[in-house]
Amino acid sequence: MATDIEKLTQLKSAVSGLNQISENEKTGFINLVARYLSVLHATFYSLNLILNLSGEAQHIEWSKIQTPTDEVVVPYDSLAPPPSDLSETKKLLDKLVVLKLNGGLGTTMGCTGPKSVIEVRNGLTFLDLIVKQIESLNSKYGSNVSLLLMNSFNTHDDTLKIVEKYSNSNIKIHTFNQSQYPRLVAEDFSPFPCKGQTGKDGWYPPGHGDVFASLKNSGKLDALLSEGKEYVFAANSDNLGAIVDLKILNHLIQNKNEYCMEVTPKTLADVKGGTLISYEGKVQLLEIAQVPDEHVNEFKSIEKFKIFNTNNLWVNLKAIKRLVEADALKMEIIPNPKEVEGVKVLQLETAAGAAIRFFDHAIGINVPRSRFLPVKATSDLLLVQSDLYTVVDGFVIRNEARKNPENPSIELGPEFKKVSNFLSRFKSIPSIIELDSLKVSGDVWFGSGITLKGKVTIAAKPGVKLEIPDGAVLENKEINGPEDL
Repeated sequence: MATDIEKLTQLKSAVSGLNQISENEKTGFINLVARYLSVLHATFYSLNLILNLSGEAQHIEWSKIQTPTDEVVVPYDSLAPPPSDLSETKKLLDKLVVLKLNGGLGTTMGCTGPKSVIEVRNGLTFLDLIVKQIESLNSKYGSNVSLLLMNSFNTHDDTLKIVEKYSNSNIKIHTFNQSQYPRLVAEDFSPFPCKGQTGKDGWYPPGHGDVFASLKNSGKLDALLSEGKEYVFAANSDNLGAIVDLKILNHLIQNKNEYCMEVTPKTLADVKGGTLISYEGKVQLLEIAQVPDEHVNEFKSIEKFKIFNTNNLWVNLKAIKRLVEADALKMEIIPNPKEVEGVKVLQLETAAGAAIRFFDHAIGINVPRSRFLPVKATSDLLLVQSDLYTVVDGFVIRNEARKNPENPSIELGPEFKKVSNFLSRFKSIPSIIELDSLKVSGDVWFGSGITLKGKVTIAAKPGVKLEIPDGAVLENKEINGPEDL
């Protein structure tokens, strides 16, 4: 017991000397660590008493979990249409700000700098598409929807340079940084920067659950409220399906819902995604990490838990202010162990979706799958660059010629992992309107004008370069060498 209190006392002392971060960040970090320690030792009442903590993540009793009703997770098709009058639509949109979570780097796809500047299609980046979408809304309705970018210390400088090119746009673009916390050395719970790691590796952004406190601490929340903004629509910058939806905005304003999470039907690709449940009379996010081992297979079943969280969130700004000022947003803590330069470190993070249980009249809306189109890897890039989609006014629109509501499953080998390698291996992106699945492994190169249909597997033998010729049509084929073409 004494050791945890000592750890915290020593940590406070060490953190007070870190000049790179603000007093708000120091306080937020210490509170997060204190909550983490109290959760670890929840049986020790005295620690909870000393730290004066409440509202902790409770242990989920499996038998109490209920499937949410349509009042709690509202079917999208049941939403009333938005007003047809242009001036009424303008009034709705003027209450909205769009926030994109822009703290991630494109390292997993072999890029440097913010992920949002990866080219998606026709030379346009994620950020270009987002700006074009909001510009077209503002032009159509004469509205004043502004764009907020939540950066991390990793993406801040680059993003500021990038947004300069939108200076003549008809939208206001605000940027702010999420918190910067010191990584904890696992061995003794000391801040990594105090051990001589003064560069970026000593720090981490504490997950997107930090968005609410960072909005307030940056001054952006009060500025938006003073402009008459009421709702923020927050989404990952790499989700091309996360566009402004007037039906959802109208529903939330009419029904005074302080929080809305967009969920969508699970497929076998989404079995690990968090889901919404009813628990002791409240709507709540259930993540796989909270599920007892004996129920994990049940959680992954698409029969019982049919929906998952898209991380498209709509939240009332006044409610955010109320809850942050009351320090009431005590979301479940996600411990994320890492190893940096041979040192085992710990990052404590939170997720914005877990905040749902603290807001009044919180709901989910079960949206069409088209609103969830994330680009996490080059296999996703192949989908959005193909003839499955077109881009109109920044909106990525699915080709109606595709009869199957689900996208094809695509698995590309490590040779395609980096964007530059991916692009060099395709003379042009194949037609995949009638494709069910594609698996590619080895040193494979694609010519132009190729059509893929049904189930296609292409596996080059080790040390052999396999070229798929221009104009090839591959339908339900397994190809291991030129003789199979």
